[in-house]
Amino acid sequence: MAGRPLRAVAVLTVRNEAAFLLEWLAHHRAVGFTDFLVFSNDCQDGTDAMLDRLEELGWLSHVRNDGPHDKGGIQFTALKRADRMKQVRRADWLLALDIDEFVNIHTGERTLPALLAALPDATAITLTWRLFGNGGILRYEDRPVTETFTRCAPEVMFWPWRSAMFKTLFRNDGTYRKLGVHRPRNPDPDRLNQARWFDGEGRELDDQFRTRRIFSNYGRPNYGLVQLNHYPLGAMESYVLKADRGRAVHSDHLLDADYWVERNFNTDTDTSITAMAPAAGAWRDELHGDPVLADLHQAAVRWRKARFLHLMEQEEMRALFARLMMIPPSRPITAKTARTLTGFANIARMKSGG
Repeated sequence: MAGRPLRAVAVLTVRNEAAFLLEWLAHHRAVGFTDFLVFSNDCQDGTDAMLDRLEELGWLSHVRNDGPHDKGGIQFTALKRADRMKQVRRADWLLALDIDEFVNIHTGERTLPALLAALPDATAITLTWRLFGNGGILRYEDRPVTETFTRCAPEVMFWPWRSAMFKTLFRNDGTYRKLGVHRPRNPDPDRLNQARWFDGEGRELDDQFRTRRIFSNYGRPNYGLVQLNHYPLGAMESYVLKADRGRAVHSDHLLDADYWVERNFNTDTDTSITAMAPAAGAWRDELHGDPVLADLHQAAVRWRKARFLHLMEQEEMRALFARLMMIPPSRPITAKTARTLTGFANIARMKSGG
């Protein structure tokens, strides 16, 4: 790494996300990611055409991942392909992300180099989700996600464990030899004992994180240096489209109200990501200044609106839309109640021999 700039690569998989892509890219370029490797599959909204244009402009590398997909699903198939690609092999740091996840750094000038300077001995850094709820927003509008959704979960959550899931920024030094959705895989046994994992507060983590954990210890703050803003719901209208699209990891699992309830926390407000708005906005303006990208973005917005109207002709989707309107915001579970739930989980684990 000496003698050349840091190369930080974000790996992304997308389907029908063209309306959100330019904001996501602009933000993460401002944060300090130097390269983007993006896989698309079965797009109807022009996402693949937008990615082709972005590749022409030198913004990223685009790979069509239309299938067939292996038994691990769409996202795992993409990450396995990424492992063999030069963009990944030559990276200094790697992070697998989704389009609804935004890296939000709280140290120094709020960039990736500042985070790495704060944790110079890290092999891996866990970026814990902070769940951003729907905020009662019914209809989709063409506005930046990070400005539209500011209501979120409390800084300290006691349940569910999904609220403390993380994505892993890891050093590409051979300690881990494969990408994973939440954490790197295939560790080198000769190097594993030297791996040092740190969380978003800067605390060094214990040995179990080296091989198996995918969520942080909840019941305590995890965001002092960095958090991962997670916008899994969006407007109710957008959620219906997300249910129609299917899940990236488990594409055969339909999204319904249970997914919504476990993520729709709105008790707190967090606007810290707006500190990156000037830099991200400049990159976003540059992207929208390209007439081809601008036209593709507007076409994607029109597609989303038209697709929603089409889905409202289906009783199943109308019923989902109505349920979303009727469900109140989710109530965070207290520490006392969480201990009760943990006790039940431990009983089940003991009986199963786990």
